[in-house]
Amino acid sequence: MSGRERVAKAVERTGDGGSGAAGVGLTLLAAAIAAVLVLPLLWLVVDAAGLGTRAFELAVDPRTIEVLVRSVALVAIVTGASIVIGVPLAVLTVQGEIPFPRFWTVLIALPLAVPSYLGAFAFVSAFGPQGELVGFLEPLGVDALPSVYGFAGAAFVLTLYTYPYVFLTTRASLLSMDGSLVEAARTLNSGRWEAFRRITLPQILPGIAAGALLVALYALADFGTPNIMRVEVFTQFIYARYNAFARDYAALLSLQLLTVTAIILAIESRIGVDESGAYESGGDRGTADLELGAWRYPALLLPIAIALLAIVLPIAIFWMWLNTGGPGYQVGRLSFDWEYGFNSAYVALLAAAVSILVALPIAIGSATTDSRIATLADRAPYVGYATPGIVLAIALLSFSLDVLPQIYKTVPLLIFAYVVRFMPQAIGSIRTSTLQVDRKLVEAARTLGRSRLNAFRSVTLPLILPGVAAGAALVFLTTMKELPATLMLRPLGFETLVTYIWRVEEAGLYGQAAVPALVLVAISGLSMAVMLAQDGR
Repeated sequence: MSGRERVAKAVERTGDGGSGAAGVGLTLLAAAIAAVLVLPLLWLVVDAAGLGTRAFELAVDPRTIEVLVRSVALVAIVTGASIVIGVPLAVLTVQGEIPFPRFWTVLIALPLAVPSYLGAFAFVSAFGPQGELVGFLEPLGVDALPSVYGFAGAAFVLTLYTYPYVFLTTRASLLSMDGSLVEAARTLNSGRWEAFRRITLPQILPGIAAGALLVALYALADFGTPNIMRVEVFTQFIYARYNAFARDYAALLSLQLLTVTAIILAIESRIGVDESGAYESGGDRGTADLELGAWRYPALLLPIAIALLAIVLPIAIFWMWLNTGGPGYQVGRLSFDWEYGFNSAYVALLAAAVSILVALPIAIGSATTDSRIATLADRAPYVGYATPGIVLAIALLSFSLDVLPQIYKTVPLLIFAYVVRFMPQAIGSIRTSTLQVDRKLVEAARTLGRSRLNAFRSVTLPLILPGVAAGAALVFLTTMKELPATLMLRPLGFETLVTYIWRVEEAGLYGQAAVPALVLVAISGLSMAVMLAQDGR
């Protein structure tokens, strides 16, 4: 029997590399880690239970219902507007005959490189009552502009910085679908819109739903943008109650917000079910089918306008602050210290390192075994990812006060919060890389006498290292931008870039935010580059 045949026999005998005692141990370890990550959220129930019979009265209080309805309305409008903008732009860049499609794809996706609260900061500085644009237009006789504050302003800014989620996921679906199906429908005398409605839309609907889910969760959880735009939403309502020492009330409100999150996830799961086989068709991918004719260049006005508002405007405002000081600039008061940047990088590096260590057994267990426990362990951490940062922070503060007061408002607790929030990014990246590893290579190493650990270290790890690095980079970069969890969980006197920006915004000293704002935009740009690098298209 040849060596190749012996390897094949060994593979047949051992089957999946995750089976056996080691596979069971890995699965149980992953399940235990996932349980530890999700457990603190249950403390919200413990806190809310302290309200007793008052819980129902507070839950249906007119003020609570008013804020809840406003929050849900904001989510619905932002999500709908993001679909209206993101889907046509995805079709334009994939199927439209436009010049330089790669350039426009990157430009349309770039608003993700600006945190929405920085965008709101820039819009208020530009279009507010004492904004830069008002000063620029005064010589022309324009003394005031329509108010940028309020519900409409918050919806506009959030849409401007979240629609790329829908654009990217819809574009991925368009690139995966079989373009020949549309051509076949056209040959059967179906009009352009009819072919899109009957053929294209059902195939890209899961992608649209996935992007809409990300937009909805972001809009629901956002804390900074509504605060800057002066519209009270549920995250602010919770924050105010907690600061008023109504911890049990804040826990009850957090559970209500988690319920809304669960409803959004349930709706997406119903819409996003892909039964059409859109991702398995084998024809030409992303075939250009949109003949724009005379509209070829006018169609580009939309991405140009978005780029000017979402990218050029904030960077120009921050750069102006850097050079001229900006409104409210006062040297010596709340002055910026590079230690804040070091603190941000320090906790972000720790969060990335811990996330990778924790994600490895979960991702590998999910990729190499088919057990329900492994699947549950893989899915459970996404509860933390879907949990608004303000809710997670309150849960961890309550848990630490009651169970482990030694870690209350310490760096370890802050790192734990980051891991709960962002580790699923690492899990997804590592699991995808692990699934692409040829199991026969691992089993071949085992038949040559290597232990399971040595086989992993010499074969699997080098192959999944790019995925590990990408996951670590995403956790690091998103941690740097996290506002509510950092604001509430940081140790006393521990300032980061985002908490410093928050302080100067509240004090009206916009000019002081120039350096940290530009640094965060650059960091977000790196995050965007990592995302785009994972898809060669």
